[in-house]
This record gives sequence, structure tokens and C-alpha cells, in this order.
Amino acid sequence: MVATYFPGRGTLFEETYLEGEAKGKAEGKAEDRAALILRVLEKHGIPVPENTRERITSCTDLDTLIHWFDRSLTATTAEDLFAEDREIPESGPEQT
Repeated sequence: MVATYFPGRGTLFEETYLEGEAKGKAEGKAEDRAALILRVLEKHGIPVPENTRERITSCTDLDTLIHWFDRSLTATTAEDLFAEDREIPESGPEQT
């Protein structure tokens, strides 16, 4: 077991510091994913309007960004990223 020492260990200060560190890492991941989406669109020759670029770069939800990245691989327009899912809704519980 590795023991770490943090001044103020076990205090609200440490908890706040660790939460801030985790938030910073998540923001960094979001920025990286947004940059990848824009890069894929650029490489496919798809123009990205400023409002769409802003929507992508301001998103902080990693799941949404993954979804948009997946869509960027086959998109023909930037707006394709935001298209509604065309999946069939799940059916409810079976009735007897």
C-alpha cells in the first residue's frame, strides 16, 4: 500500500482540491473529444458553422461528445451530429 501525504489530509480543503482536480481532468477530456470531432469533420471536408463549433466546444457531457464523435465518422453535414436518434423505442414489459 502506498501512503500519500497531502497537507490538510482528510479535511474539506483536501476534498475540495481533489474535486477540482477531477473536474479539471473531465474538462480536459471534453476539450479533447470536441477537438477530435471538429478534426474529423474538417478531414471529411464538412464546413462547421460558428454556432455549431460553439455548441461542440462548449459541451462538457462526455457521453454526448462520444455520441457526436461516432456520428462525425459518417456525417455529411455538421448538423448530422445533432440529428434525433432514429431507433425504435424499447417496448414495455410483456403482457400475459
